[in-house]
Amino acid sequence: MRRLPPLSALRAFEAAARHGSFKRAARELAVTPTAISHQIRALEEHTGLTLFERRVRKVVLTDAGVQLYPVLRDGFDTFEAALERLTRAQARTQVTISATSAFTAKWLVPRVARFHARHPTIDLQLQAADEAVDLTHDAVDLAIRYGRGPYPGLYAEVMFTDRFAPVVSPKLGVHAATQLDTVALIHFQWKRAHPLNPTWDRWLACAGLPSIAPRGQLRFTDEGHAIQAAVAGQGIALLSLDLVADELTAGALVQPFGPIIPGHTYHLVMRADPGPSASVRAAADWLRSEVQRAEA
Repeated sequence: MRRLPPLSALRAFEAAARHGSFKRAARELAVTPTAISHQIRALEEHTGLTLFERRVRKVVLTDAGVQLYPVLRDGFDTFEAALERLTRAQARTQVTISATSAFTAKWLVPRVARFHARHPTIDLQLQAADEAVDLTHDAVDLAIRYGRGPYPGLYAEVMFTDRFAPVVSPKLGVHAATQLDTVALIHFQWKRAHPLNPTWDRWLACAGLPSIAPRGQLRFTDEGHAIQAAVAGQGIALLSLDLVADELTAGALVQPFGPIIPGHTYHLVMRADPGPSASVRAAADWLRSEVQRAEA
């Protein structure tokens, strides 16, 4: 068991030693100089040490006081810093957003800095998963679902409908659909069959073109890998124009010809009951503003 003197006496000593004055210490601690003097006298009696030399209009630390002061000063500084960290952490909130791996990497991550600029006390946790999470059980606040819905028991709103077109590295020199048989076709394999999946067969039918015999074919189960392969010049890919917007702007990829075909729809989904917290509403509003920004 620690046999320490009263905290009030230690605070009075530390303040008086720091200021070199009982009067200024009293002003800081909002007490009278007499109260400071009594606290320090009680500390000296408790320790059996003389901590100050009382001189005319000033006090001077004794050798014992000189040794005690830095220990208390550093201890109070550490105590204050720990409380500040804990208070700051308590004031922060976290919002977890679930989305597909490709959407997280290519659409969400580049926009996170704008969220933090608007909401510096809210932390985002991005959970990348291609399988839909269960919002009623998993620790996820918002989900961005890719599909047609419906999502029974959940609140859902449309964000935007994906658009797909052929994209290719400019170094391959592909400018017309008649050159499709001169390069490899890059495929992204959809996990579930659906007539609206943006596949090369569907695109060719929309373009009114017959089946082709490309120079080769590359198939990926991860959309992000298909994007990387196209940027690396490994072939021409049918990709989401929204997910490769940065590569198109930078010139790493070009869209040499159409048509553009629609893909599935991105929905913002959250629990309907209970309603979202203020921090979750802030994240949802940020997502809506980013959609508007992308469409402007």
